[in-house]
Amino acid sequence: MKSMSKIFLTGLAAILPVALTIYILAWLGATAEGLLGGLIKLLLPDCWYLPGLGLVAGVALIFAVGLMLRTWVMRRLFLWGEGLLNRIPLVKAIYSSIRDLMGFFAGGKGQGFSQVVLVRVGDTDMRVLGFVTRDDFSDLPAGIGGPDTVAVYMPMSYQIGGYTAMLPRSAITPVSMSMQEAMRFVVTGGMKSKSNDRR
Repeated sequence: MKSMSKIFLTGLAAILPVALTIYILAWLGATAEGLLGGLIKLLLPDCWYLPGLGLVAGVALIFAVGLMLRTWVMRRLFLWGEGLLNRIPLVKAIYSSIRDLMGFFAGGKGQGFSQVVLVRVGDTDMRVLGFVTRDDFSDLPAGIGGPDTVAVYMPMSYQIGGYTAMLPRSAITPVSMSMQEAMRFVVTGGMKSKSNDRR
């Protein structure tokens, strides 16, 4: 019975990540198709509409917005819209959190994780893996950080959350590791799957 449970869990561990990835992608595609596809149906004759046009329109719309935000006028309009959102208390908290999170993955100038580091915990030999998120505190209130200070985000394993600490540069050690590898290492508690061992 124990052997059967182990075989079942091994199969579940192999299938679940793939199934969840496909489900999320399918949900995003169905949402784009439902919203934009319905709009396209109103604009085009039925004989011209093909399944999947909503998804294509969604990808094209995202690309177009990214392209337009490269222009000065659109950036100013976008910042004006952001200013309005940041005046609404609850909306401000939600919007700014999502914007900052997406900024990390988009990797724009001045945004995102700039370096994987190890942080020494006290006078012990314990180290915590973290990500440098900023080293310039000139736009923040005095006392948060100085010229020799860096902000380091330390995520927690198996959950969405973590700590942001202001640390002296002497407390961190740069690690030659990609952001994706480091995040995967932290989120999974340092475990390595057998499929990765074979690569």
